Amino acid sequence: MIKTDTFFVISNFNTIPNQYLEYCNNYLIYDQSNDNTIIEQLKVSNWNVSFVKHTGHNLSDYFRFIIDYYHNLPDCIMFLKGNIIGRHLTKSYFEKVYNNKIFTPLYNDDSFKDSVWVANLLYEGIYIEINTDWYVESKPHNYFQTYNQLLEFIFVNPIIPKWLIFSPGACYIVPKNNILKYPKEFYTNLYFLVTYRFFPVEAYHVERMMQVIFTGNYLLNDYMFSTEAFLEVLKNYSMNTSRIVKTKEQILSFRNLISLVKMILYYKAHNWKLNIKRYIN
Repeated sequence: MIKTDTFFVISNFNTIPNQYLEYCNNYLIYDQSNDNTIIEQLKVSNWNVSFVKHTGHNLSDYFRFIIDYYHNLPDCIMFLKGNIIGRHLTKSYFEKVYNNKIFTPLYNDDSFKDSVWVANLLYEGIYIEINTDWYVESKPHNYFQTYNQLLEFIFVNPIIPKWLIFSPGACYIVPKNNILKYPKEFYTNLYFLVTYRFFPVEAYHVERMMQVIFTGNYLLNDYMFSTEAFLEVLKNYSMNTSRIVKTKEQILSFRNLISLVKMILYYKAHNWKLNIKRYIN
Protein backbone atom coordinates (compact mmCIF):
# COMPACT_ATOMS: atom_id res chain seq x y z
CA MET A 1 0.00 0.00 0.00
CA ILE A 2 1.42 3.39 -1.03
CA LYS A 3 1.17 5.96 1.74
CA THR A 4 -0.24 9.33 0.75
CA ASP A 5 1.21 12.68 1.78
CA THR A 6 -2.33 13.92 2.36
CA PHE A 7 -2.66 14.79 6.04
CA PHE A 8 -5.33 12.76 7.87
CA VAL A 9 -7.42 14.49 10.54
CA ILE A 10 -9.19 11.61 12.28
CA SER A 11 -12.14 12.32 14.57
CA ASN A 12 -12.41 9.26 16.78
CA PHE A 13 -15.05 7.94 19.17
CA ASN A 14 -14.72 4.57 20.90
CA THR A 15 -12.69 2.92 18.13
CA ILE A 16 -9.05 2.04 17.55
CA PRO A 17 -8.40 3.80 14.20
CA ASN A 18 -5.04 2.23 13.45
CA GLN A 19 -6.13 0.93 10.02
CA TYR A 20 -6.06 4.47 8.59
CA LEU A 21 -2.45 4.99 9.61
CA GLU A 22 -1.47 2.42 6.97
CA TYR A 23 -2.58 4.87 4.27
CA CYS A 24 -0.88 8.10 5.36
CA ASN A 25 2.47 9.49 6.43
CA ASN A 26 1.10 12.25 8.65
CA TYR A 27 -2.00 12.46 10.77
CA LEU A 28 -3.61 13.73 13.97
CA ILE A 29 -6.23 11.76 15.91
CA TYR A 30 -8.74 13.77 17.93
CA ASP A 31 -10.23 11.34 20.41
CA GLN A 32 -13.67 11.98 21.94
CA SER A 33 -14.06 8.47 23.39
CA ASN A 34 -15.87 7.78 26.65
CA ASP A 35 -14.83 4.13 26.75
CA ASN A 36 -11.98 3.92 29.29
CA THR A 37 -10.56 0.80 27.65
CA ILE A 38 -10.22 2.62 24.34
CA ILE A 39 -8.77 5.70 26.02
CA GLU A 40 -6.11 3.67 27.84
CA GLN A 41 -5.12 1.86 24.65
CA LEU A 42 -4.69 5.16 22.85
CA LYS A 43 -2.72 6.64 25.74
CA VAL A 44 -0.13 3.85 25.68
CA SER A 45 0.18 3.88 21.89
CA ASN A 46 2.86 5.93 20.19
CA TRP A 47 0.31 7.56 17.90
CA ASN A 48 -0.30 11.28 17.55
CA VAL A 49 -3.46 11.60 19.67
CA SER A 50 -5.14 14.64 21.16
CA PHE A 51 -7.83 13.92 23.76
CA VAL A 52 -10.66 16.42 23.41
CA LYS A 53 -14.12 17.15 24.74
CA HIS A 54 -16.88 14.81 23.54
CA THR A 55 -19.16 17.12 21.55
CA GLY A 56 -21.17 14.35 19.90
CA HIS A 57 -19.87 14.80 16.38
CA ASN A 58 -16.77 15.20 14.23
CA LEU A 59 -17.24 18.73 12.90
CA SER A 60 -15.84 20.26 16.06
CA ASP A 61 -12.57 18.36 15.53
CA TYR A 62 -12.31 19.48 11.91
CA PHE A 63 -12.84 23.12 12.76
CA ARG A 64 -10.51 22.86 15.76
CA PHE A 65 -7.74 21.63 13.46
CA ILE A 66 -8.35 24.41 10.93
CA ILE A 67 -8.31 27.05 13.68
CA ASP A 68 -5.17 25.72 15.37
CA TYR A 69 -3.19 25.25 12.14
CA TYR A 70 -4.76 27.89 9.91
CA HIS A 71 -1.43 29.55 9.10
CA ASN A 72 0.38 26.24 8.62
CA LEU A 73 -2.15 23.94 6.97
CA PRO A 74 -1.01 20.88 4.99
CA ASP A 75 -1.48 21.17 1.24
CA CYS A 76 -4.21 18.55 1.26
CA ILE A 77 -6.25 17.26 4.22
CA MET A 78 -8.53 14.29 4.66
CA PHE A 79 -11.18 14.92 7.33
CA LEU A 80 -12.50 11.53 8.38
CA LYS A 81 -14.14 9.63 11.23
CA GLY A 82 -12.57 6.67 12.99
CA ASN A 83 -15.41 4.46 11.74
CA ILE A 84 -15.70 5.79 8.18
CA ILE A 85 -14.89 2.42 6.56
CA GLY A 86 -17.96 0.27 6.96
CA ARG A 87 -20.11 3.19 8.07
CA HIS A 88 -19.93 5.78 5.29
CA LEU A 89 -17.99 4.01 2.58
CA THR A 90 -16.45 0.70 1.60
CA LYS A 91 -12.79 -0.15 1.97
CA SER A 92 -12.46 -0.56 -1.80
CA TYR A 93 -13.86 2.92 -2.42
CA PHE A 94 -11.60 4.40 0.27
CA GLU A 95 -8.58 2.84 -1.39
CA LYS A 96 -9.70 4.22 -4.75
CA VAL A 97 -9.82 7.86 -3.59
CA TYR A 98 -7.60 8.23 -0.49
CA ASN A 99 -4.70 9.70 -2.49
CA ASN A 100 -6.84 12.27 -4.34
CA LYS A 101 -5.50 15.82 -4.33
CA ILE A 102 -8.79 17.43 -5.27
CA PHE A 103 -11.93 18.08 -3.25
CA THR A 104 -13.51 14.67 -2.72
CA PRO A 105 -16.66 13.75 -0.74
CA LEU A 106 -16.01 10.51 1.13
CA TYR A 107 -19.26 8.61 0.83
CA ASN A 108 -20.18 5.40 -0.94
CA ASP A 109 -22.73 3.30 0.94
CA ASP A 110 -23.47 0.10 -1.01
CA SER A 111 -26.60 -0.49 1.06
CA PHE A 112 -28.15 2.88 0.19
CA LYS A 113 -31.41 2.75 -1.76
CA ASP A 114 -32.62 5.74 -3.77
CA SER A 115 -35.85 7.35 -2.61
CA VAL A 116 -37.40 9.61 -5.25
CA TRP A 117 -38.84 12.08 -2.76
CA VAL A 118 -36.10 12.00 -0.09
CA ALA A 119 -32.53 11.23 -1.19
CA ASN A 120 -30.62 9.95 -4.21
CA LEU A 121 -27.13 9.20 -5.46
CA LEU A 122 -26.30 11.29 -8.55
CA TYR A 123 -23.17 9.29 -9.24
CA GLU A 124 -20.51 7.49 -7.26
CA GLY A 125 -19.89 9.39 -4.03
CA ILE A 126 -22.36 12.22 -4.75
CA TYR A 127 -25.40 12.19 -2.47
CA ILE A 128 -28.36 14.57 -2.56
CA GLU A 129 -31.14 15.03 -0.01
CA ILE A 130 -34.31 17.10 -0.19
CA ASN A 131 -34.05 20.28 1.88
CA THR A 132 -36.79 19.76 4.47
CA ASP A 133 -34.96 19.91 7.83
CA TRP A 134 -36.47 16.52 8.69
CA TYR A 135 -33.95 16.06 11.51
CA VAL A 136 -34.72 19.17 13.57
CA GLU A 137 -37.27 17.55 15.86
CA SER A 138 -34.69 15.13 17.26
CA LYS A 139 -32.13 17.69 18.49
CA PRO A 140 -32.27 20.98 20.46
CA HIS A 141 -31.25 24.33 19.03
CA ASN A 142 -30.69 27.83 20.35
CA TYR A 143 -30.25 29.78 17.14
CA PHE A 144 -31.14 28.24 13.78
CA GLN A 145 -34.06 25.90 13.40
CA THR A 146 -33.63 25.49 9.64
CA TYR A 147 -30.80 25.02 7.17
CA ASN A 148 -32.00 27.95 5.08
CA GLN A 149 -31.96 30.24 8.08
CA LEU A 150 -28.32 29.44 8.83
CA LEU A 151 -27.32 29.64 5.15
CA GLU A 152 -28.71 33.17 4.87
CA PHE A 153 -27.11 34.18 8.15
CA ILE A 154 -23.63 33.13 7.00
CA PHE A 155 -23.58 34.11 3.32
CA VAL A 156 -24.61 37.12 1.24
CA ASN A 157 -27.69 36.39 -0.90
CA PRO A 158 -27.29 32.60 -1.17
CA ILE A 159 -29.48 30.48 -3.39
CA ILE A 160 -32.05 28.64 -1.29
CA PRO A 161 -31.83 25.07 -2.61
CA LYS A 162 -34.57 22.49 -2.92
CA TRP A 163 -31.89 19.77 -2.74
CA LEU A 164 -28.66 19.56 -0.74
CA ILE A 165 -25.44 17.95 -1.97
CA PHE A 166 -23.24 16.69 0.85
CA SER A 167 -21.36 13.72 2.24
CA PRO A 168 -23.33 12.01 5.05
CA GLY A 169 -20.96 11.90 8.00
CA ALA A 170 -19.14 15.04 6.80
CA CYS A 171 -15.96 13.31 5.63
CA TYR A 172 -13.98 14.95 2.82
CA ILE A 173 -10.61 15.39 1.19
CA VAL A 174 -10.01 19.14 1.05
CA PRO A 175 -7.09 21.02 -0.56
CA LYS A 176 -5.69 23.84 1.56
CA ASN A 177 -6.79 26.58 -0.84
CA ASN A 178 -10.42 25.53 -0.48
CA ILE A 179 -10.11 26.30 3.23
CA LEU A 180 -8.09 29.51 3.00
CA LYS A 181 -10.66 31.35 0.88
CA TYR A 182 -12.38 32.18 4.19
CA PRO A 183 -10.64 33.69 7.24
CA LYS A 184 -9.77 31.92 10.45
CA GLU A 185 -12.53 33.81 12.30
CA PHE A 186 -15.12 32.22 10.03
CA TYR A 187 -14.13 28.74 11.23
CA THR A 188 -14.02 29.94 14.83
CA ASN A 189 -17.63 31.06 14.43
CA LEU A 190 -18.62 27.73 12.89
CA TYR A 191 -16.90 25.94 15.76
CA PHE A 192 -19.07 27.86 18.20
CA LEU A 193 -22.25 26.99 16.30
CA VAL A 194 -21.61 23.25 16.40
CA THR A 195 -20.30 23.08 19.99
CA TYR A 196 -22.24 25.60 22.11
CA ARG A 197 -24.07 22.57 23.52
CA PHE A 198 -23.85 18.82 23.02
CA PHE A 199 -24.73 17.96 19.40
CA PRO A 200 -27.07 20.88 18.58
CA VAL A 201 -29.26 20.87 15.49
CA GLU A 202 -26.90 23.46 13.99
CA ALA A 203 -24.34 20.65 13.62
CA TYR A 204 -26.78 18.83 11.32
CA HIS A 205 -27.19 22.02 9.27
CA VAL A 206 -23.43 22.55 8.98
CA GLU A 207 -22.93 18.89 8.00
CA ARG A 208 -25.20 19.57 5.04
CA MET A 209 -23.40 22.85 4.29
CA MET A 210 -19.81 21.59 4.15
CA GLN A 211 -19.75 21.22 0.38
CA VAL A 212 -21.07 24.77 0.00
CA ILE A 213 -18.40 26.00 2.42
CA PHE A 214 -15.50 24.32 0.66
CA THR A 215 -16.57 24.58 -2.99
CA GLY A 216 -19.09 27.44 -3.20
CA ASN A 217 -18.28 31.02 -4.15
CA TYR A 218 -20.49 32.97 -1.78
CA LEU A 219 -19.36 36.12 -0.03
CA LEU A 220 -19.54 36.17 3.76
CA ASN A 221 -21.69 38.57 5.72
CA ASP A 222 -19.47 41.16 7.40
CA TYR A 223 -19.91 39.83 10.93
CA MET A 224 -18.53 36.42 9.92
CA PHE A 225 -15.07 38.05 9.77
CA SER A 226 -15.12 38.80 13.51
CA THR A 227 -15.90 36.55 16.45
CA GLU A 228 -17.04 39.47 18.60
CA ALA A 229 -19.35 40.87 15.93
CA PHE A 230 -20.64 37.40 15.13
CA LEU A 231 -21.64 36.69 18.74
CA GLU A 232 -23.33 40.07 19.08
CA VAL A 233 -25.33 39.71 15.87
CA LEU A 234 -26.16 36.10 16.73
CA LYS A 235 -27.63 37.14 20.07
CA ASN A 236 -29.85 39.79 18.51
CA TYR A 237 -30.73 37.59 15.55
CA SER A 238 -32.02 34.74 17.67
CA MET A 239 -34.35 37.10 19.54
CA ASN A 240 -35.70 39.13 16.61
CA THR A 241 -36.17 36.76 13.68
CA SER A 242 -37.84 33.61 15.01
CA ARG A 243 -41.38 34.73 14.11
CA ILE A 244 -40.37 36.02 10.65
CA VAL A 245 -38.43 32.85 9.85
CA LYS A 246 -41.25 30.63 11.02
CA THR A 247 -43.70 32.38 8.70
CA LYS A 248 -41.25 32.23 5.79
CA GLU A 249 -40.57 28.54 6.32
CA GLN A 250 -44.29 27.82 6.43
CA ILE A 251 -44.64 29.49 3.02
CA LEU A 252 -41.70 27.52 1.63
CA SER A 253 -43.09 24.28 3.07
CA PHE A 254 -46.43 24.99 1.37
CA ARG A 255 -44.65 25.60 -1.93
CA ASN A 256 -42.68 22.39 -1.49
CA LEU A 257 -45.92 20.53 -0.85
CA ILE A 258 -47.42 21.89 -4.07
CA SER A 259 -44.27 20.87 -5.98
CA LEU A 260 -44.46 17.39 -4.47
CA VAL A 261 -48.10 16.97 -5.50
CA LYS A 262 -47.23 18.09 -9.03
CA MET A 263 -44.39 15.57 -9.19
CA ILE A 264 -46.64 12.74 -7.97
CA LEU A 265 -49.29 13.59 -10.54
CA TYR A 266 -46.65 13.76 -13.27
CA TYR A 267 -45.20 10.34 -12.44
CA LYS A 268 -48.64 8.77 -12.13
CA ALA A 269 -49.61 10.16 -15.53
CA HIS A 270 -46.29 9.02 -16.97
CA ASN A 271 -46.74 5.47 -15.61
CA TRP A 272 -50.35 5.41 -16.87
CA LYS A 273 -49.13 6.22 -20.39
CA LEU A 274 -46.51 3.51 -20.19
CA ASN A 275 -49.09 0.94 -19.06
CA ILE A 276 -51.37 1.91 -21.95
CA LYS A 277 -48.52 1.49 -24.45
CA ARG A 278 -47.68 -1.92 -23.01
CA TYR A 279 -51.33 -2.96 -23.26
CA ILE A 280 -51.57 -1.80 -26.90
CA ASN A 281 -48.31 -3.51 -27.83
